Amino acid sequence: MPHSSQTIRNSSQGIILASASPRRRELLTQVGIDFQVVPSNADETLLEDEEPEAHVIRLSCDKALEVANRQTQTGRWFIGSDTIVVCDDVILGKPADATEAAEMLTRLSGRYHRVISGYAIHDRESGRTLSAAVITRVFFKNLTTREIEGYIATGEPFDKAGAYAIQGIGSFMVPKIEGSYSNVVGLPLCEVIADLEGLDAIELFRK
Repeated sequence: MPHSSQTIRNSSQGIILASASPRRRELLTQVGIDFQVVPSNADETLLEDEEPEAHVIRLSCDKALEVANRQTQTGRWFIGSDTIVVCDDVILGKPADATEAAEMLTRLSGRYHRVISGYAIHDRESGRTLSAAVITRVFFKNLTTREIEGYIATGEPFDKAGAYAIQGIGSFMVPKIEGSYSNVVGLPLCEVIADLEGLDAIELFRK
């Protein structure tokens, strides 16, 4: 008779996701991690001459620590994350309007670009912080003007870095990727889970 087991067993001391992103919340939920959401108020300004990987790691650390340092905040492990799209060494953020969204999608059409997600996990009890940046190469098919205009009309691009969501309607544009899919959605689950294990926040497949 097989033994019963849990996929992931959390520590009772609490994991906090320092992000308002519904996509990151869904990713952690789908693998069975119990956590609370406490959005960070950290400044997300890009520093002059800051490299993309350094930018997402710095912001991820700032987000995790900003929440962890609140005196009234409970919990032990704090997860911060930031995702950017980079094409031609230009960081593409969230489009301000339809014109900017069209410019981004036109730039990405028929080409590879990089999606870079940084994450940081701060253990408030030990003072340790584990952080990294994960890169996925994403290829877009050639987009027609009608496809770009139609996709923008759905409203999906406006709160997404690079003006698209690979897990949504935007999947029609992406014939292939090289690297982590969850990283493109907003959180590199494999790496985050491994570091949560390393910090004793979770245990995998406990009987």
